[in-house]
Amino acid sequence: MTVELKKVSSDNLLEVSNLVKYFPLKGGFFRKSKNFVKAVDGVSFFIRRGETLGIVGESGCGKTTTGRTILRLHEPTKGEILFDGIDLRKLKAEELRQKRKDMSIIFQDPYSSLNPRMTVGDIIGEPLLVHGMTDNKQRTAAVHAMLEEVGLAPYHYRRFPHEFSGGQRQRVGIARAVISSPKLIVCDEPVSALDVSIQSQILNLLKDLQRTHNLTYLFIAHNLSVVKHISDRVGVMYLGKFVELAVPKALFAHPMHPYTQALLSAIPHANPDIRMDRLMLKGDVPSPVNPPSGCRFHTRCSVAVDRCKVEDPEWREIRPDHFVACHLAQ
Repeated sequence: MTVELKKVSSDNLLEVSNLVKYFPLKGGFFRKSKNFVKAVDGVSFFIRRGETLGIVGESGCGKTTTGRTILRLHEPTKGEILFDGIDLRKLKAEELRQKRKDMSIIFQDPYSSLNPRMTVGDIIGEPLLVHGMTDNKQRTAAVHAMLEEVGLAPYHYRRFPHEFSGGQRQRVGIARAVISSPKLIVCDEPVSALDVSIQSQILNLLKDLQRTHNLTYLFIAHNLSVVKHISDRVGVMYLGKFVELAVPKALFAHPMHPYTQALLSAIPHANPDIRMDRLMLKGDVPSPVNPPSGCRFHTRCSVAVDRCKVEDPEWREIRPDHFVACHLAQ
């Protein structure tokens, strides 16, 4: 089937519109779907070619589900995913398999994401084999070159994952993601499982590979400092929705959404003599099975008005390249 090209900006590699992903909750004698976990509920954004879009938010806000749904590791419930002008939701199985060469993912856990029964050389070279590079010598040479590029040695080719440290395993995962020359890589919290001393090395490696291979990243994390360091723009998620998106300088200096302000106030300062006013959020995060009406943050917001309880705020551009979903944002 030929997929119709959409009219999108040539600068945008990815355009996501009203993305929805619900997971059914099955119960009762006949195991019927009685309710749904609304993991992602109407997310819209774009990623320009060669940039890094960071996504932050509390655990369970839908960050990882958003990334995996874009790659169709989870099938979207609703919405449009335009990748290079092609709607990924309309691709059949074989067409999607061919398109996957242009998309990849780096997983959070460098331990469970690698097959313990495969050598590092086979793990890194597997994407090349899947996408048609059947010549063993050519594939081996490509893997050796990739090993050196991510800071490992050619003799690591024959070793197994259990022989490596956590940081080295993540370098193997990065090499596997990059070797097929993708256009887009979803980085699913790639440094959160690593020691702080190793995190900066991995972040610098990702930035170097981005420049060398002209990569575009969707970088998912819960550490605001990490996202600020690596991202060209930062999106903040809360309970399945984006609440704010802007360049790091604007987001960190002038946050417009109360949730973003609360997150930023929790960042510890390097100077212990500087006292920061912490904005404490009241209550717990509501259930994604039964989210609040209106603005989903109104149950924890200190400035919420009656309108926030009944009307879902519009996702709008307040300043150039600064989007927010809040009735009170000026």
